[in-house]
Amino acid sequence: MDWKLEVVVVPVTDIDRAKGFYLEKLGFHLDADTQPTPAMRVVHMTPPGSACSVVIGPVVVSTDAANGAGAHLQLIVADIDAARAELAGRGVEVSDIQQLDPRDGGKFMFFADPDGNQWAVQEVRERVGAPLG
Repeated sequence: MDWKLEVVVVPVTDIDRAKGFYLEKLGFHLDADTQPTPAMRVVHMTPPGSACSVVIGPVVVSTDAANGAGAHLQLIVADIDAARAELAGRGVEVSDIQQLDPRDGGKFMFFADPDGNQWAVQEVRERVGAPLG
């Protein structure tokens, strides 16, 4: 049996503000914006080229929630310099690129959405699927 992670629910305090950030600043694609019940709104978005989507809305936290919204997520890109330039050009406050390891997969940058959900972006130029070692 295959187990595929295809959706991550990200907690937010303001659905419209978060939707704007993910669509306008990060360039995600809007898959759906629905209201299945009067008390629940679900916004489904997918990063370009990704098999995994982000959903906001089912989990809304108060603005005074301890530790912020709390999600930690990671995107993979083939060219971290180009990705950083694109995000910074859209107004995202993104960290400098950090090289944590000289091998492929060792470069990262970081940013947070307006609710404090933490994102890492990792450069992976070649997928190997080999064990660590």
